[in-house]
Amino acid sequence: MTEEILVRTARLEDAPALVRFNRAMALETEQKDLPLEIVTAGVDRLLRNPQLGYYVVAEVGTEIAGSLMITFEWSDWRNALYWWIQSVYIRPEFRQRGFYRRLYRHVKERAQGEGGVCGFRLYVEKENTAAQKVYETLGMSQSHYLMYEESL
Repeated sequence: MTEEILVRTARLEDAPALVRFNRAMALETEQKDLPLEIVTAGVDRLLRNPQLGYYVVAEVGTEIAGSLMITFEWSDWRNALYWWIQSVYIRPEFRQRGFYRRLYRHVKERAQGEGGVCGFRLYVEKENTAAQKVYETLGMSQSHYLMYEESL
């Protein structure tokens, strides 16, 4: 029996699950225990300000199995937006069952439908080879750019 997966844009009432997913992902992939108050405020801010981005969730029945976040980067070289895929999390019991594939396909179809999107970008921990394989299987390839940052 194939489970029916519903993929949709997240709503305000999904915030508690998104907060849990963000904190679980940071702990699992980077061994970071993110402060509940900051993550809660960050999720709420994005959900209330769609110009910053949006979350997409995958549901089975009444359970949210996973999610990802999209944020936007303007490219003057392309006269279009890159959509950054961030905060990807699939609950362990739902992994390797096609949930990320469905989320990715949903976002890709939305980008193609809206137009003005020149591509997707994401970053992944160097050690997270399982995620890297998934991204490559779906058609993404490693960029020639290195990422630098400075915290303020």
